[in-house]
Amino acid sequence: MTDACLTFRDLTLGYGSHPAVHHLNGVVKKGSLTAIVGANGSGKSTLMKGVVGVLKPMAGAATKAGDAQIAYLPQQSELDRTFPARVVDLVSLGLWPKRGLLGRFTPQDRGVVSRALAAVGLEGFDKRGIDTLSGGQLQRALFARVLVQDAEIILLDEPFNAIDAKTVIDLVALIKRWHGESRTVMVAVHDLDLVRAHFPETLLLARRPVSWGPTAETLKPENLLKARRFEEAWLDDAPWCETDEIGHVHGHASDHAHDHPSRVA
Repeated sequence: MTDACLTFRDLTLGYGSHPAVHHLNGVVKKGSLTAIVGANGSGKSTLMKGVVGVLKPMAGAATKAGDAQIAYLPQQSELDRTFPARVVDLVSLGLWPKRGLLGRFTPQDRGVVSRALAAVGLEGFDKRGIDTLSGGQLQRALFARVLVQDAEIILLDEPFNAIDAKTVIDLVALIKRWHGESRTVMVAVHDLDLVRAHFPETLLLARRPVSWGPTAETLKPENLLKARRFEEAWLDDAPWCETDEIGHVHGHASDHAHDHPSRVA
């Protein structure tokens, strides 16, 4: 498929011997905007780490088309805010793939960083320490770091957690700008109303793919119920465990995207 940007072939990811994402098959099209939804522990962050290469597959593969560059924004909780860095330093980290760790930043680079800060509403914040920023301001700075990378593929892990409503609106607008530029964007999101309003495609995970396709189809009540049942099947205190094989995954996923959920310690 010539418009495939990312391809998953029986992808299984996990930690140690415990899979966290099972048998994912499908294609992310170039220029698409996709939400990844599911409960805590459903595999959203694990999938992103697999795509970016932080996690190696336990089975199968995740491949990208050609030499497309990936910009990855992890959850804020993974950032050490006590590190003595300024906003300009944080944003400039996005230029390292192009300049190298020892590369010297040019006046042109400083202009790129300044424009990125202005684009996220942080003009004049360049000398501020990151430990002085609010949650919303820090997330804006992290989006500026993504901006300067100018990547074809953008992965955002829970970018709307613990930030104010105005920042959510502004960051959604920036995501839509990337989408309008035909970049491929995947965003892990909790808020289903936000997903329904702004994301054309959705992947519903419950450690295994439940549904993948147009958002209105994916988020049908029967799919959400199926996801909840799959999630409960992994809980140690669940009253029951799903044992019947469930049919095919909707949307992009293929016939291989089904298996029997089982408990893990």
